[in-house]
Amino acid sequence: MARPIAQHAVGGPAGTQTRSVLPFRQYLLKIHSRCNLACDYCYMYEAADQSWRTRPRRMELATVRRTAARIAAHARRHGLDEIGVILHGGEPLLVGAAHLDAVLGELTEALAGQAAVRFSLQTNGLRLLAEPALLDVLHRHRVAVGVSLDGAPADHDRHRLLPDGRGSHAATAEALRLLGSPGHRDLFAGLLCVVDLAADPVGTYEALLAFAPPRIDLLLPHGTWEAQPPGLGRTQPAAPPGPHDGGPVPYADWLRAVFDRWYDAPRRETGIRLFEELSVLLLGGRAASEAVGLAPVDLVVIETDGAIEQADSLKAAYDGAPATALDVFRHDFETAAGHPGFRARQRGLPGLGPVCAACPLARVCGGGLYAHRYADGGFAHPSVYCADLAALIRHIGGRLRRDLAVPGPGRSTTTTTAGRVDG
Repeated sequence: MARPIAQHAVGGPAGTQTRSVLPFRQYLLKIHSRCNLACDYCYMYEAADQSWRTRPRRMELATVRRTAARIAAHARRHGLDEIGVILHGGEPLLVGAAHLDAVLGELTEALAGQAAVRFSLQTNGLRLLAEPALLDVLHRHRVAVGVSLDGAPADHDRHRLLPDGRGSHAATAEALRLLGSPGHRDLFAGLLCVVDLAADPVGTYEALLAFAPPRIDLLLPHGTWEAQPPGLGRTQPAAPPGPHDGGPVPYADWLRAVFDRWYDAPRRETGIRLFEELSVLLLGGRAASEAVGLAPVDLVVIETDGAIEQADSLKAAYDGAPATALDVFRHDFETAAGHPGFRARQRGLPGLGPVCAACPLARVCGGGLYAHRYADGGFAHPSVYCADLAALIRHIGGRLRRDLAVPGPGRSTTTTTAGRVDG
């Protein structure tokens, strides 16, 4: 059991103050800053922040070593039993098998006896085919591997392109068949898919399901009020969205179709993170997510040069949005945890803007992903997906409410929880 968070003196760019800090439990390491695909929606290369251009291609071992020591010290100070380390990029597997093994070895050695480590990695999968030794490294360090796949071949290849303009679906599918084979299936953590309004929602789900993923993450395309996602052209709402507002909600329509197909299946075919988290929240539980709910953020990003940054989805907001002016060579994670940027996403309901704070769905929606709220130089606004999130939450709430009201094996007939699941 982790010990309670103590009071510590923490310093940041704004000065030093004494207050409790929420420890980081998730560390996203950008071990390679380039990619072997040229996806047209990529927030790292195609969005407002272009800091990747001035960063080293890979995280060198001296930086890894310093990062690992900082993580170990932070875990020790807060008595953390377990932490998560996410290897990311760019395309993290571009570091190659030898360097990847060394990176994981440094982290494992530094954290031995301090905290158990859950390693995970997000990849497009292509390097698994080109360098099979990577699989040996991933097995040796028990790394859970998530693969990015945007559904059917034509839909995937519309956006996820090789540098020469050809689609990447065939190679990704081959990598997934390798990863899903009996010798490697235990590495496979699931699929990440970016929602595309041009794709058939049920067809997309079934194309993903063909690879038997343990879990699916459906991500809304990154956008802000100033650079809106495809299919939207909204003005900010002056009040919370009501159940009968009647405006177009194309992303809710897409997600509702997938939800119904998934929810109505005679057996559970896979997990879908967004739907599971919203269901838990609607039933009065707590979900650990940046995208929905009010749980405080406990993730920190370390770039290839050792810079300590906030969630890299903020790159979609403006140039320099994730920056903290901190790095692992000069600053510890205690200092980073006190940075006002992290604090802003740990305040729960009081941290939302006035429209969100007044919304009956706020405890479920949580204001949506922080980056998607950006407008007029700040984040005290509803998500650009506000209307879609409200429609989706009400749809899922309605389905749950009807099921909870029907007596049957394993179903509660209690109305206290069921009566509030529709917000």
